[in-house]
Amino acid sequence: MKTIVTLFLLLFTVPSAMAKQLYSKAYGNPKDKPVIFLHGGPGGNATLFEASTAAQLAGSGFYVIVYDRRGEGRSADPAATFTYQEAFKDLNSIYHQYGLRQAALIGHSFGGLVATLYTQQYPDKVSKLVLAGALFSQQETYDEIQRVVKSKARHNSDTATLLRLTEVAAMDHQSAAYRKGCYDLAGKAGLFDMPQPTEASRTLRQAYEAGPFFKQNIRNSNAPIMFFKNEILRNIDTKPLLKEIKQKGVPLYAVYGKQDGIFSIRQLSDMKEIVGPDAFCLIDNCSHYLFVDQQKNFLRYIKRWLQ
Repeated sequence: MKTIVTLFLLLFTVPSAMAKQLYSKAYGNPKDKPVIFLHGGPGGNATLFEASTAAQLAGSGFYVIVYDRRGEGRSADPAATFTYQEAFKDLNSIYHQYGLRQAALIGHSFGGLVATLYTQQYPDKVSKLVLAGALFSQQETYDEIQRVVKSKARHNSDTATLLRLTEVAAMDHQSAAYRKGCYDLAGKAGLFDMPQPTEASRTLRQAYEAGPFFKQNIRNSNAPIMFFKNEILRNIDTKPLLKEIKQKGVPLYAVYGKQDGIFSIRQLSDMKEIVGPDAFCLIDNCSHYLFVDQQKNFLRYIKRWLQ
């Protein structure tokens, strides 16, 4: 049966990777409910989700579309402007390419900001919005990163990190350097790492790193710089927009890793209040990459919400 499902998924896979066009790929049956995954960034790609989770979600009865935003990952374009409006235009082109009137959006990390702002502008095109480890109140995230890193550095008498924290805190909070400084600190402090890797999560990571998608893990380090140069919405709080989206009738859901070190307890409490307790979940022993850290639990919630 597994072989039949695999062949079926391959049969209905639709690639698109022409020069200066968006890389995109669809998994599953076009007659099933469409779901579009929006990756993190700026400068990221959808390779990890595509390698680990896209086909599994499609196998549960969804038409899953992944793509890399313009100028990011496999969608190379030296003329990319890295603005939200450009992202909206290109997302609309994905709808057109796959003949979609409506689709559910899963926004991960920075992709959650893109998905939220897109839904606010085009609510009729979004059947459901799922925020998965998604950014929403950026300054609160930067503050939480600095708070946690400072606590760890003081505990370890790490004077170099404490000095770097002082330097980052003094930067322009609307700058690419400030964003990079915060996330560099978070990465070095292990805030994106799963606390206790399981056999399943290790297997998924190893398969990704040994497979073809890892070779396509292209990251554009210039993308954040261009984004902060061209986009005026650089450090935003989308909580008011999420409330507005919910009032417009678009169902909202949110799933976060309980140990995702870039979100404070207060932020997660605010998100739970916005979407409602039945549309919110925290997954234990899970950090930022939920679909790898705890794929089984991640898919369980996604399937329930998107049915």
